[in-house]
Amino acid sequence: MKAHLTALRKEHPNAGHFCYAFQLGTEKINYRTNDDGEPSNSAGAPIYGQILSFGLTNVLIIIVRYFGGTKLGVGGLISTYKTAAQMVLQSAKIIEKTIYVTITIAYDYKNINKIMRIIKEKNLNIISQKMELSCEVTVAIPKKNADNTIGIFEKLFEIEIKKTT
Repeated sequence: MKAHLTALRKEHPNAGHFCYAFQLGTEKINYRTNDDGEPSNSAGAPIYGQILSFGLTNVLIIIVRYFGGTKLGVGGLISTYKTAAQMVLQSAKIIEKTIYVTITIAYDYKNINKIMRIIKEKNLNIISQKMELSCEVTVAIPKKNADNTIGIFEKLFEIEIKKTT
């Protein structure tokens, strides 16, 4: 974040304000807003509000503002920063990434068909497998479906499930 801010300050040496908001993480959210000299909560908070309304994470928005001679007032600043952040996000290419939960399933070879049928039905990614008298398969499950899929495996007898991530 600091590197981006420094680069923008060099690129726009006559700008008056470099207001920003960011949000990082999925499990534990880390965020920050900065008004950079604008009235309290008139810049960073509206930018952050747009990040939240788009449901984004791992994002930084910095808005560079030059003074154009007209004072906008607090309401005008809030509206301007909100609209600028909204326009940026509407035109940005947003990359969605699936978060996975990894589990290892231990089972006897006689249960291989049951296990593989569920893996195929749920279209799970096999990360590794060991096929012997005692078998193990490690699969990646999309986090949003993890509880349901793990529940299906738990209903089977003679298997052991270890959540690895």
